[in-house]
Amino acid sequence: MIDGKAIASALCKDLKTRVDHFKARHGYAPGLAVILVGEDPASAIYVRRKGEQCRVVGMETMEHRLPVETREETVLELIQRLNGDSAVHGILVQLPLPPHIGTRTVLAAIAPSKDVDGFHVTNAGWLAIGEPTLAPCTPWGCIRLLHTLNIPLRGERALVIGRSVIVGRPMAQLLLIEDCTVTIAHRYSENLADLCREADILVVAVGIPNLVRGDWIKPGAVVIDVGINRLQSADGTNGHRIVGDVAFDEAARVASAITPVPGGVGPMTIACLLENTLRAAEIAAN
Repeated sequence: MIDGKAIASALCKDLKTRVDHFKARHGYAPGLAVILVGEDPASAIYVRRKGEQCRVVGMETMEHRLPVETREETVLELIQRLNGDSAVHGILVQLPLPPHIGTRTVLAAIAPSKDVDGFHVTNAGWLAIGEPTLAPCTPWGCIRLLHTLNIPLRGERALVIGRSVIVGRPMAQLLLIEDCTVTIAHRYSENLADLCREADILVVAVGIPNLVRGDWIKPGAVVIDVGINRLQSADGTNGHRIVGDVAFDEAARVASAITPVPGGVGPMTIACLLENTLRAAEIAAN
């Protein structure tokens, strides 16, 4: 079992030390601005958690909560103000946005140097050619998990199931930087189970509950489950249970290491967001 909560907690403890050193040297704290449009309950929870963790490590956080009917132009104007604010080192727009606001347009408006989510096309380009950049937080969190556990990566066969610009594609790029032999699979891939059986490292990020079964997994493989799916409780009540994209109990009997859902990749995403914010502040200060 890969305990993402414990590893993220250790990373945040280290980040607090680094933030304290930054403040002692420069006289101010790194600042993260978060924009939330609308009242989606899950998004509100994520924003609150990010704010709490910012304060834990000693960073400043500025929340901008806008009503769901906010025009796209208003969001873009806010981003431009934050781009020019020297107290803001990272800008995060909580997704998803309401349908009338263009996600690509909004993300492209964030200055690449403050794009701590790593979604701007400039940062995606730097990552694609293997240069240091602000990498997307979830795939970078997966790499941090593998590093912390001293899991060998060079020369290993890695399969990434999912090709989103948020997880799948940057995950593949980061694994290539680690000298893995990388395959990307998606909904149209044939013989998906056979591809899984060849992988030493398996990263699954497709949003399909329990897609990957235990007999798909190569014995001894490392499994990173990025999926978060809410299913109706088995007892038929109004409650929900959260499961990943991997059938955990089956996979755990075969894999050498596996992330649970929840408690695996999720905590690392927020920790890496804070790490990106500190890095952006350090670059700006220097």
